[in-house]
This record gives sequence, C-alpha cells and structure tokens, in this order.
Amino acid sequence: MQTSATRFCLLATLTLSTCSANAQQVLPPPLRGGPPSDVPTAVQILRWHMLDDDVSALMFRQMDTLFTTRTVPRAGPVWTLPRNDHAMDFQYEWQGQTHAATDVLERTYTNALMIIKDGRIVSETYRNNATPQSRFIGWSMTKSVTAVLIGCALAEGKIESLDVPINRYLPELNGGGYEGVTIRQVMQMRSGVDYEERYDFENPGTAASNHIAALVKNTARFADVARTLKRIHAPGEHFQYKTIDTAVLGWLVERVAGSSVAAYTAQCLWEPLGAQADAFYIMDGAPDTGREFSGAGFNATLADYGRFGQMMLDKGIANGNRIVSADWVHESTGPHGPEDSRRGGYGLQWWTIGNSEAYSAIGLQGQYVYVDPATRTVVVKLSYFPPGDNTEQDGETLAFMAAASAWRP
Repeated sequence: MQTSATRFCLLATLTLSTCSANAQQVLPPPLRGGPPSDVPTAVQILRWHMLDDDVSALMFRQMDTLFTTRTVPRAGPVWTLPRNDHAMDFQYEWQGQTHAATDVLERTYTNALMIIKDGRIVSETYRNNATPQSRFIGWSMTKSVTAVLIGCALAEGKIESLDVPINRYLPELNGGGYEGVTIRQVMQMRSGVDYEERYDFENPGTAASNHIAALVKNTARFADVARTLKRIHAPGEHFQYKTIDTAVLGWLVERVAGSSVAAYTAQCLWEPLGAQADAFYIMDGAPDTGREFSGAGFNATLADYGRFGQMMLDKGIANGNRIVSADWVHESTGPHGPEDSRRGGYGLQWWTIGNSEAYSAIGLQGQYVYVDPATRTVVVKLSYFPPGDNTEQDGETLAFMAAASAWRP
C-alpha cells in the first residue's frame, strides 16, 4: 500500500526528477536568473502565484503577509458616512440577458462590494471570509491615488506646473526616453517610452523582467528601469498604458515631498480623508532600500476606498477638509484624448466611462472605485477575476455599475 509520503514522492518525481525526505522548494525557471535575492524561496513562489485564480480571493487581502510594507497611518476623527441600507433589488442587462443585481457577486468573482448614494451607504457586502477590517490591494487603482498626491504637490507649490519636464525634478532620467517629457504627458500615459505592459513570463520582456526583479525577488527598484528606457513615440503623441509611468510619478512625489510616498499619502490624503483604518503600500525592497509600489501597491479597507470615491464625488472635499481642488478633480477625471463609446477613455491616471460623466479607478483582476456625478453614486467593487483576458467580467461589471448608478433605493 502506498503511504502519503510515497504518493508525494511519486508526484514530486514527475516534476523535479528527484525526491528525498529533505527536498526543498525549487524556483521556477523564470525566477532563477539575475542577482541573488534575500527573499526566501517559498515567499518568491507565493508572490509568483499570487494572481492565480485558486488563491487570489485570499491573497488579494493578505498582501502584508507576502511583502515588506509601509504603513499609511490614519489620524483624527473618522469620516462617518451615514447609512440607509437596502437590499440590491434592481436588475442589470448583460449580453441580452437580465440579471438580478446579486448575480454579479458570484458571476464576477466579488470579494467585497459597497454602493454609496448621495453620501449614504446603501449596500455593503463581504464574501469569502472577508470582513470590514480586511485590507484589499487596489492594484492599478493605486494610480488614481498617486494622481491625488500629484494634485496635492501641485497645490502646495512643490511642483511648479504639470507642463515642466519631469527630469527637471528627476535628473536621473536625463539621457533616456523620459528626458523632456512633461509631467502631464506622463500622467496621461503618453510618455512615449518603450515599455510594453506585457507579462509573458515564459518569454519575459522589459515589463515582465522588471516585475520579477522588483516585486518577486526585490533585487531592483521598480522605477529604476525608467533611467534606461528608450523612446518609441514623440511625447504626447500616443496613449500606451504602462505602470512604469506611474512608478516614475511616485518617484517624483518622493523627491518633491522630501519624504516617503506613504508619509505624503498620510499627510495630504489619508488623515484629512478621515479614514477608518491604516492603509499600506507593498514595497519593492527592504525598508532601507525599497520604494512604495506607487503604480499598483496600495491596500485599504472597502469603506476607506468608498471614502476616497466620495471625496472625488464631492469635488475634493472629505470630512470637511479640502484635499484637492475641484478644478483638479475635473481635470484629472475627464478624457485627455479620444473616448471610445464602449470602453471610455483616460484622464490623468483615471479611466473615463463612455457616454457618461462617470469615471473610475480600475485595478488588475477586477478592482473598481466607480464615481458617477450625474446620480451622485459611488460603487466600490473588489474582485478576484481569473488572470488573463477579463473583457467579459469587466464588461459585465460596468453594466452592473451603470444599473447601480441608475438605481433609486
């Protein structure tokens, strides 16, 4: 009869060719090259698999167990959003079929959902053992947080203008593709640098290699690759979504603020927002060398993401405090180029929604802070879409959000 240990060894033999009582985990081939990493092998493998669809429902709210983090502390009175709870008794249309609103929870891999109407929470849902205390990674919703930090720095005079070259503040970028590119063009994702957001890890290009080195192995800083990137388009000419642009903006914030990105986030956003819980950034290295992953590494509770959306809806005011100007909210959330009627467009680190006033922070695998000024609605949806092409889940989610916006509970 086979024992459990024997069966394990037989399985291991199929993949590792050897088996012993003291066998250790082995890094997959894409992680084996490059400088030696201080990150334990087991942790590298966990980071490698954190997007996988069989673990993401948990990992997306446990990032502080995988990464070095830097806290964004809350302080002062909490911004209490009043409640007017209702069952989600509306429907939405998707691909010719009508669905009950609650269908979206399972159909689109939802961990947590909040709907706010005119400043009142009307629906709040947690699933898969998530709780109000869970802090969820926003992935690229972080880009919209970074946009607010740029707005703060501009208002404080730490940045002269969006129309000055970013290398004026970051001379480390002289001689590369970012030289002469304005801050505005970087915020518009129109820097023109050669960095295709493609994560084919079997044949890694610049983006995939940077992800491995900075986020999995912590042997490089994510933004540092910007020093050597070449230019493939004239600045301002071509929209190309890429996280490296926002990483450079985070580096800019660090430079002009004279502090860490986390400290400046606390000062200009999290404390005046009246957040209920500390937030945090995942880091691309140890505390003495790493930087906050300002392009996709911000983590917060569902309700605090709701407060962030409500602040934007209220034209930059939260809990009685002015965070950014109404002009900044308007400029950053309007389209800065052609807007597709179905897919929308892009502003300054915010996505716009076609044929509407609505806009959204959107993150990898289904993270959304959706804001519709026309109906004074905020919807936060924190998901665990499977990796890969999420066109269907994204389309259905946006159909749900439009219906939630039109809902009159």
